[in-house]
Amino acid sequence: MVDEVLFVCHANMCRSPMAEFIARRMLTGLPLAVTSAGTDAIDGAAMHPYAVEVTAATGADPAAFRTRRLRPEHLTGAALVLTATRRQRSACTALAPAALTRTFTLRQFARLAAEARPAEAEADAGTPLRAAVSAAVRARGRLQPAAPDAEDLRDPIGGSPADFRRCAEEIERSIRPVLALIATAG
Repeated sequence: MVDEVLFVCHANMCRSPMAEFIARRMLTGLPLAVTSAGTDAIDGAAMHPYAVEVTAATGADPAAFRTRRLRPEHLTGAALVLTATRRQRSACTALAPAALTRTFTLRQFARLAAEARPAEAEADAGTPLRAAVSAAVRARGRLQPAAPDAEDLRDPIGGSPADFRRCAEEIERSIRPVLALIATAG
C-alpha cells in the first residue's frame, strides 16, 4: 500500500508545487506518493517562474509540472493533507468532510509532529504515515493552539525570487519534523 501526501495551496503554482518537489526529495525511499493541488487552480497552468527556479535549484525538474484544481477525490484518497493556510484547510474539509482528521496546515502539522509521541500512534494504523498522523492527532490534544499567523505559510506571489526561496526554506523546515515522525512512527 502506498499512502499519499497531498499539498494544497490557492492556485497550485507556488507553495504546494514547491512543497511537492521538496517533500519528494526529502521522503525518498519511503512508500509514499506526493502530489499537490490548488483550491482555486486552473487545470494545466505552469508553475510560477520563480517557483520553477527554486525547485530546479534542488535538483528537481519541474518543467512538466501542471497545476490541478482540488477535487473531493484528491482529498479522500490522501492519507495526509497539508495546506498552506487555515483558509485552505477549511476549504478542504468543506469539500471532503471525511478528510477532517487528516487535514492540517503544513506548519501546524510540523508543530504537532515535533511534539508527537510515536508510541501513541494507533496500533492498527497500518502504515508509517498513518501512524504518524495518528500520533500527531493525539499531540493536538496536549498542545495549546498556536497564534493564527503561526499556522499559515506566507504566499510569495508578487514577491521577489528571495521571497520564493524563503518560502521554500520554511517548507523544508516544516517537513523535517514530519519526516522524523514518519520514520519513528512506523
